[in-house]
Amino acid sequence: NQQVTSVVFVDRIFTLPIASKPSGMCEPSIEASQAAPCPAGPPPAPGEPVSLQQKLINTATSALQSFPPLSKICQHVCAFHCYAHDTTRQVHAHHFCSHLNEEMRQCIIYDSGEPGARLIGIEYIISRRLYEGLPQEERRFWHSHQYEVSSGQLAALGVPLAAANLDASKLVDTYGKTFHTWQVDLGHPLPYGPPQLMMSFTGDGQLDPALQQQRDEMHGISSEEIRNSRAGMLDGLAPPHADADHPWRTGQAWTTSMQLQDAQLAGSKEEAAAEAAKHGGAKLST
Repeated sequence: NQQVTSVVFVDRIFTLPIASKPSGMCEPSIEASQAAPCPAGPPPAPGEPVSLQQKLINTATSALQSFPPLSKICQHVCAFHCYAHDTTRQVHAHHFCSHLNEEMRQCIIYDSGEPGARLIGIEYIISRRLYEGLPQEERRFWHSHQYEVSSGQLAALGVPLAAANLDASKLVDTYGKTFHTWQVDLGHPLPYGPPQLMMSFTGDGQLDPALQQQRDEMHGISSEEIRNSRAGMLDGLAPPHADADHPWRTGQAWTTSMQLQDAQLAGSKEEAAAEAAKHGGAKLST
């Protein structure tokens, strides 16, 4: 009585048996899912495990499609971020980065480097030249990388230190704009609320040493060794731009919040009013 499922993609048919659920098996709750974290990674998000049928579909589509933007990712570095409005909230961040050109990188940020990692944010990284060309009101949202890189807080995992430092010497005088979309430090099981502006650290004594030690032990690296190997990396560089690292310089922070406003709806006013009424919304003027 084994069930099978087949998925047809153009001229290919993929077939996989679907295991039936034993009688009496209860549906797992969100709480149960949260209480069973992955031993080698972050806690799983609430929800049912990926089904065999979905795995089949994923296998088929991945065999037929290519993913050019993701294939350009060429670097995995881990560092630490803090919330711009509360720098005591500090997060271990794994960056998977690609280059748009010599002066700009873009990174997807996860809470670990494991297969079950949660995507928690993005970071754009630009050269000093591009940063200095930004409008002044925009520059306040960006952070510098001089301390982060030279202090050993930023580490390229699995890369010989000499090779990692070659790239670090290019990254040290850049600027990043980072938003986190999932506040995992608060234990949120799903992404709640608006994205939050993040910063990096600019001096000793800001990062929780226990968090840094935990990172080092987890990945078998030494921040102190990395720091010593980068001695002199800041020689000849101008200090970070005065408009960057706004919270550390001013004691004030820019943050994001949601506000309700009238929506500009596609279609005619009559259609928009009818759609809103159908869903119990407020009556719209036509």
